[in-house]
Amino acid sequence: MAVVTGAGSGIGRAVARALAAAGFAVALLGRRRQALVETAEGFTGEFMVLPTDVTDEEQVTAAFDAVSAAWGRVDLLINNAGRFGPHATIDEVAVDEWRRTVEVNLTGMFLCARAAFAVMRDQDPQGGRILNNGSISAQVPRPSSVAYAASKHGVSGLTRAIALDGRPFRIRCGQIDIGNAASEMTAVMGTGVLQADGSTRVEATFDVRHVADLVVRIARLPLDVDLPSITVLAAGMPFLGRG
Repeated sequence: MAVVTGAGSGIGRAVARALAAAGFAVALLGRRRQALVETAEGFTGEFMVLPTDVTDEEQVTAAFDAVSAAWGRVDLLINNAGRFGPHATIDEVAVDEWRRTVEVNLTGMFLCARAAFAVMRDQDPQGGRILNNGSISAQVPRPSSVAYAASKHGVSGLTRAIALDGRPFRIRCGQIDIGNAASEMTAVMGTGVLQADGSTRVEATFDVRHVADLVVRIARLPLDVDLPSITVLAAGMPFLGRG
């Protein structure tokens, strides 16, 4: 039984569809009901459409209560919902935009992981897997991305803390850092993005289905196998050479 956040588009949509095709029952969480319904088109197995603002504690709790009531357990959380946030140097970033980015990218992940952890801890058999979408910006930031980079670095700390807290309860928490998977959010890569040296360059992207296939492989791992982190990115994109 899997829960996917940000399931209405991009990576979340691709992952949800791949999990469903692999035989998982999938709960689709996202802000827009119609987008979630479109994600679920063609599903033949069990699924749930649960419009949810991941920054709202009551909505997150209600979504996980619904999954637990219907299916009795949560085996997998793909903690994917996120936003890029403002593109500006720190002195030009509006405080409300900073807060909104952190609320979605970090607090939203905390709330969903918190709810999933509670279910996984109490269910029988105990345990489950949480996979947080960190982004390669959790390792190396882009220029003019202070809110996004800080929130994603925060996700790395969140992941490690959850993994430590989950040990006694067979709850495994890991992180997938993705670079330039082709989606609506990365369309700008084809027109050119700001680089650390001040230039603007087109960057390589790769098919999001490869992320989805990788997530399915991780989802199928038994709980006696831990995967703290993994990085997958478009070959040749500026990552190791950023700076």
